[in-house]
Amino acid sequence: MSLGQFQFHKPKTTGEACALGVEFGRQAAYLAGGTELLVDLRSGRKSVAHVISLEGLAELKQISVAEGTLRIGALVPLSDIADSPLVKDHFPALSDAITTMAGRQIRNRGTMGGNFCCGVPCSDTPPIACAADATVVVTGPDGEHTVAAREFVLAPRVTVLNPGEILTEIRIPAQPQNTGASFQRFALRRGSALAVASVAAWVQLDGGKITEARLFLGSVGPTPLSAVKAAEMLVGNSPTTELLAAAGAMAASEAQPISDLRGSEQYRRDVVEVLTARAVAQACERAEGKQ
Repeated sequence: MSLGQFQFHKPKTTGEACALGVEFGRQAAYLAGGTELLVDLRSGRKSVAHVISLEGLAELKQISVAEGTLRIGALVPLSDIADSPLVKDHFPALSDAITTMAGRQIRNRGTMGGNFCCGVPCSDTPPIACAADATVVVTGPDGEHTVAAREFVLAPRVTVLNPGEILTEIRIPAQPQNTGASFQRFALRRGSALAVASVAAWVQLDGGKITEARLFLGSVGPTPLSAVKAAEMLVGNSPTTELLAAAGAMAASEAQPISDLRGSEQYRRDVVEVLTARAVAQACERAEGKQ
């Protein structure tokens, strides 16, 4: 199948890219790494009259740290993020999440900005970014503003972005002392396979007890789901095997899975239960400095 007929644009600045998006509106699509858009165009899932390539926007291809905040440009290839010493030092769970997704060739092309903007429920980087309390920077014709990562995806393949707006950066705040995070993912095979379910956990410990916790579930709802009740269950308690099992069961009840070729609704709930216990256990180990 062909990609269809469209006009290709390659702006040299973010402002020019935004202006083109405003001009062409819903008839245009932004092209980052292309690992989602090109597949959608070839399959016929998506059809546009204009493709606006962001390849020439060098300012969106940087990773830096400013005042403790990890700043990741939307066009940085996923493989570069996973391999970055800055990412591994400041938030290693993001590196973990990326190395479990797709194959190396896909990670060399795909971007974290694209992973967010495609808005598909099985995207792997949004849940761990949400657990980290990350924000995303949106640039548009009216300037720049930030959006909480947890509020960016509104529904499957629907985000907060309006025509002419571009996600330009993901910001992960400095992580306090005695905190840790983990991303656990299960797929039917290793390599380029979509997640059946995933769980991102973030915890803070004090005196051996969990004082704060965040849990986000992937591939089991229309957007990254916050397992609020399971996280509340953890707070004020020591991370015993029994507590982690109970939190896993609660997270499974909070999931909103569907049945499809990758697994039934109940199978996905079972996977969430196991992954939650694993994710919280590793997050606690990291908070204690054991990893």
